[in-house]
Amino acid sequence: MSNLDFNKVRASIRCQLGSHVMIKQDRGRNRVEVQKGVIYKAYPSVFTVLVNDERENNPPQLLSFSYTDVITKDIRMKLC
Repeated sequence: MSNLDFNKVRASIRCQLGSHVMIKQDRGRNRVEVQKGVIYKAYPSVFTVLVNDERENNPPQLLSFSYTDVITKDIRMKLC
């Protein structure tokens, strides 16, 4: 993982602020969690996604991910 990859991912996510995304999180042992949300804010080391759980009456959650999660493919994001 190079600094160039990190900067590319960070710039790409900053350009997508406010966009709707689908996130697939690899939870290990063949467990994958899929959620839909909006890219909320981007910080130097992490970015946040506001997720509204449609299946239950839970309030919206603010999830944070690091840019290295995207590079190492621990999470996969797709624009909706």
